[in-house]
Amino acid sequence: MSIKKVAILGGGNIGMAIAEGLVRSGAFKPEFIAITRLKSQPLHDIRKKGYRATYNNVEAIRQADVIFMAVQPRQYEDLLKEIKGHVTKKQTLVSVISAITISQIESIIGKGYVIVRMMPNTAISVCESMTCLATNQTNSSQFKKLELLLQKLGKTLLIDEKMMAAATVLGACGIAFFLRMIRAASQGGIQVGFHADQAQFIAAQTARGAVALLSRPGAHPEDEIDKVTTPLGVTIKGLNEMEHQGLSSAIIKGIVHSYNEFDKLT
Repeated sequence: MSIKKVAILGGGNIGMAIAEGLVRSGAFKPEFIAITRLKSQPLHDIRKKGYRATYNNVEAIRQADVIFMAVQPRQYEDLLKEIKGHVTKKQTLVSVISAITISQIESIIGKGYVIVRMMPNTAISVCESMTCLATNQTNSSQFKKLELLLQKLGKTLLIDEKMMAAATVLGACGIAFFLRMIRAASQGGIQVGFHADQAQFIAAQTARGAVALLSRPGAHPEDEIDKVTTPLGVTIKGLNEMEHQGLSSAIIKGIVHSYNEFDKLT
């Protein structure tokens, strides 16, 4: 049986990004996606897009094949207690909740369910996510179907659950890190004479080209850099100045700092 309906419990930024990606990919029409929010938050913007919107989590999951849980870590216990007893073992539980383990979910919901930890990034909305997955039932048909679905929304990688914190920092937080680098390149472009929209267009397309180069089998960043740098050239002078100012060190330190803050999420 294929995945026909999904529920997204938590219609915030990442929950809505997942919904948008599911629709953009052609896998679902909005009416087959149920989305919930807290009662303090509006639903009209969700309904305007054609999604089924409700404040009732139990109602939302009733006919869902896959249940995405996309709430804040501090909210996960209350959510699981609310839907416990209403989830069937034919439904796949997918947690997009940072720092909450599969065993923590099982301690509330019970054993025997297919539970998947999923860490996408916001590019899932445009079907270009890097989504890392960990599960308690790797060989189950339910997980395989979910994996195939998520591959329509970008790239997926099955990892050991203990690596989910690192995946969150490099893949999910990483979107912000790379966007900041593109923004910095755009600002540099403005300083050397381009209008803001031109500078952003050039910087973004150049970043896309760099990614495409690395997508080829066996490609390595330094090999591609060597093709651009020439003796006494402007590229190597620019790169060296960036390194003197701490470019690589700042990026590494930022990633490690975010990783070290991960345990504080709960």
